[in-house]
Amino acid sequence: MPTPTSAGVDDPLVADPAVGVDRDNWQDPDIVRWSFQNVERVLPTTPISRGTGPVAELPADLQDLGEVEVPATEFSATRTVRSVIEDSDTDAWMLMHNGTVLTEEYFGEMTPGTEHLLMSVSKSLVGTVAGVLVGAGDLDPNRLITDYVPELAESGYAGATVRHVLDMRSGIRFSENYLDPKSEVRQIEEQIGWSEAKRENPGIGMYEFLATLEAKSEHGGVFEYRSCETDVLGWVCEKIAGESMQTLMSRVLWSRIGAEQDALIATDQYGVGMFDGGINTTLRDLARFGYVYANRGQSLTDQQVAPTTWIGDTLTTSEDVRQAFAEGPGDNRMPGGAYHNQFWFPFPDSHAFLALGIHGQMIYMNPGANVVGVKLSSWGLPQDAGKLFPTIRAFEALAKAVNTTAPAAAK
Repeated sequence: MPTPTSAGVDDPLVADPAVGVDRDNWQDPDIVRWSFQNVERVLPTTPISRGTGPVAELPADLQDLGEVEVPATEFSATRTVRSVIEDSDTDAWMLMHNGTVLTEEYFGEMTPGTEHLLMSVSKSLVGTVAGVLVGAGDLDPNRLITDYVPELAESGYAGATVRHVLDMRSGIRFSENYLDPKSEVRQIEEQIGWSEAKRENPGIGMYEFLATLEAKSEHGGVFEYRSCETDVLGWVCEKIAGESMQTLMSRVLWSRIGAEQDALIATDQYGVGMFDGGINTTLRDLARFGYVYANRGQSLTDQQVAPTTWIGDTLTTSEDVRQAFAEGPGDNRMPGGAYHNQFWFPFPDSHAFLALGIHGQMIYMNPGANVVGVKLSSWGLPQDAGKLFPTIRAFEALAKAVNTTAPAAAK
């Protein structure tokens, strides 16, 4: 398999450390296409078992939807789905309607069996695990985090509830500026071994780093996107279950969606999962997960994976949640949108909601249209509005097109 070099990701060289891929450069723009499909060759990983249950079949009625028209956004003129896919560093994408695959494409070295890094789409999987625990009566979102994780009693999370981290409304000081090497989001990578620590010690690991975080404001205020919130949520889930996230997620989620393959989670140097962005899986299995949210919590094998009460709660974004989102300090460019239960709700007038990860990872779920769209990508930059919003609009256009009776909708 090709390994990245300074000349680019297509040079046919053997994957070997001598080529120069390491923990300091694996997220560089000219390397991410390879590294996101080979995380286990860069970072420590452990499996999330699919269990022994049946694989959920993905019936297909493949269609050419590339000429569906995508309305103009502030970032691009009117264009086609094909041009959006081709201009956004796509590794693979899929569209499902009523549980049937209408489009499934792979690019470069990506194949149906390739596990791809999900980045922050991982947050939605961890949020779903929390939802299962809520449905079982084991987790109360209104209780204090420290009721479950007393190790955080002296941290800035003292006084914060589980609900605060589910909706990213704690008052924790944590910068998500990916381009600032001194930001907390980069510090956490250094402390868990995702990048080489600039000191003699190997880093303190996920749990100890979370315990160092301080509060900057009262909990329960405005929305601010912070990856550490999901890491705390994952720790809460582990404490309740008395098992690692790898084992817990396998038991309550991955073994129940009819997954074709085990997933992987990248870990810190002590074996703790990177809950906020370390999960790797295939395009098809990610679509199987997305289907659960588009189908009232049921999998393609008719298992009730997530409680209907959790699905209902997730899809109900209150005025308070939307106001907190609107007043947040970042420019999310989603007027009228919301963030709730580790999912994004980009439009006030659409049934659609999203799981998103930097560098272009996305699940588009639209229960009203019975549509699931999945896209795995290798953007050079962590964030790129000129690729993100046309992709969202492309899935919106596809959802509308496949739900019309006029075949001319797809030219």
